[in-house]
Amino acid sequence: MAGSIRKIRTTDLELKEKLVAIKRVTKVTKGGRTFSFSAIVVVGDENGIVGYGLGKSKEVITAIAKGIEDAKKNLVKVPIINGTIPHEQTAKYGGAKVFLKPASSGTGVKAGGAMRAVLESVGVKDILAKSKGSSNPHNLVKATIQALLELRDAKTIAKQRGVPLDKVFNG
Repeated sequence: MAGSIRKIRTTDLELKEKLVAIKRVTKVTKGGRTFSFSAIVVVGDENGIVGYGLGKSKEVITAIAKGIEDAKKNLVKVPIINGTIPHEQTAKYGGAKVFLKPASSGTGVKAGGAMRAVLESVGVKDILAKSKGSSNPHNLVKATIQALLELRDAKTIAKQRGVPLDKVFNG
């Protein structure tokens, strides 16, 4: 990953949860079948902060609650400029490949399924996104967040290069 991971504390944040997928898992034993549920959840403040979590339990509601708690522990900050991302980005996680492209104002979120949940939670209003390869929601969420983490805005690049910020924005 480019740069350092920008972890965030949950204090004073208005987080909104989105359920991406629930999966029923069956374990067969000599006593019969045991059902459990796994839920992948995305939380975000719709202002550049997002996180995902996985919860597993015998009941759907507790699996979702565990997923939300896990997501709140894994929040990261993402650069968003005028409702879109600063530049094109690709990422891969497992068999899932994602491509994110900034879009002009009024385009909306052109993304499917798991990617849409992540992008809406982070607060992106205009973006073009394409999922290639696997459509597994777990890997799609992880690939999308990885792509968002690799984004860099002009201020961070200027700081890394040691260029004064007034030169970047004034001329």
